[in-house]
Amino acid sequence: MANTDFNQLLEAGVHFGHLKRKWNPKMAPYIFMEKNGIHIIDLHKTAVKLDEAAAALKQIAKSGRRILFVATKKQAKEVVAEKVQSVGMPFVTERWPGGMLTNFPTIRKAIKKMATIDKMASDGTFDNFSKREKLQVSRQRAKLEKNLGSIADLTRLPAALFIVDVQKEANAVKEAKRLNIPVFAMVDTCCDPTPIDYVIPANDDASKSVAFIMDVVTAAIGEGLNERKAEKEKEGDAAPKKEAKGTRARKGSVKEEAAEAAEEEAESPVEA
Repeated sequence: MANTDFNQLLEAGVHFGHLKRKWNPKMAPYIFMEKNGIHIIDLHKTAVKLDEAAAALKQIAKSGRRILFVATKKQAKEVVAEKVQSVGMPFVTERWPGGMLTNFPTIRKAIKKMATIDKMASDGTFDNFSKREKLQVSRQRAKLEKNLGSIADLTRLPAALFIVDVQKEANAVKEAKRLNIPVFAMVDTCCDPTPIDYVIPANDDASKSVAFIMDVVTAAIGEGLNERKAEKEKEGDAAPKKEAKGTRARKGSVKEEAAEAAEEEAESPVEA
């Protein structure tokens, strides 16, 4: 996994923070300077933190666990959805459903309801409904798809959360912390980095900045998934070889037993 390039961060505008008067003093260690009333993020620290986060996410993906991405702000939602779909991870880009993590069984029920409606449509049950009932069920299905469609394959709690804008997604952070789920996040100069396990100091307001960070993160996850796949294939290839070796060993022992039996027969006295 290649280290993040400082110049690429600069070109993507990752260094632009918020207005000085809106800053959070806890972000002071990640601020390089102030220019024209705007804080400039120290990109050397961003590069280090981004590489740390990417390495950790790669290991999570390699272990076969899921990472939930959360980005409901206008500038980030489409970018995040596009990048995350490429690695098959779940994401929330509409409204964060309250209790998404802390009340996960209820969320799963809502997802199952979506599957039930689909089954009704395919097996003909839907045809027995009145026009009004069909409209109500279709609207319900569309609403569930909009809010929960992107997490339909999330059958258990995620191993980690990746968040864009921790201020806007404060509820997601709180729920993750309550359940001890590690949080990775892009943190701007106006945010509190304290509850975040893997802080990536970065401009979370520009689509270009979000896209660059997401490229690095999803590339690391992709590497982890590919390594997992390669290991599984290797194990699959090794299993028959071991079996064949065992078979050869068994064949050898059968030959040895036959030889021993022949010797015993030759040595034993012939009956009169």
